[in-house]
Amino acid sequence: MNAVRIEDINNLIVHIENKDVLIDRDVAVIYGVETKRINEAVKNNPQRFPEGYIIELNAVAKKQLVENFDRFETLKHSSVNPKGFTEKGLYMLATILQSDKAIQTTLSIIETFSKIRELSRTVNELSTIENKQDQKSLMQRSGELIAEVLDDDLQTSEAETTIELNFAVLKFKHTIKKKNP
Repeated sequence: MNAVRIEDINNLIVHIENKDVLIDRDVAVIYGVETKRINEAVKNNPQRFPEGYIIELNAVAKKQLVENFDRFETLKHSSVNPKGFTEKGLYMLATILQSDKAIQTTLSIIETFSKIRELSRTVNELSTIENKQDQKSLMQRSGELIAEVLDDDLQTSEAETTIELNFAVLKFKHTIKKKNP
């Protein structure tokens, strides 16, 4: 079963009411269930979706969605207004859905955000460490984490990627070389 990649999700995000959300039908595809199952989960568990977890689109927002994104053309004739799930709403939904794909997707999301948190801690630690060997070790780990998060499915015969982050007190540069076995 294929895990969901960050870039796949990024392409589905829409900005509504000053929030980045995924529309219920896209969420259904990601979690491998029908849209009506997503909406049933919300309806049957309202206490799990407080304000800020879901945006109920009104008719005007729905019309703008249809006009701006071809993939929502079928919503034009729907009598139901879609829902937009914020990041918090997606996490909560993941605790309710029980399909194999939903579970795998949830695990993938958790692993990715865990790596991002570790990267954040590592970068913060880099600015406080004076020992050059410890800095080098942390920079190496940071590069590995960046590669895992950004390049996990990279398929090439040989590639070299240089990632350079410039912080106020520290410049971090890491080169990643991958070869296809």
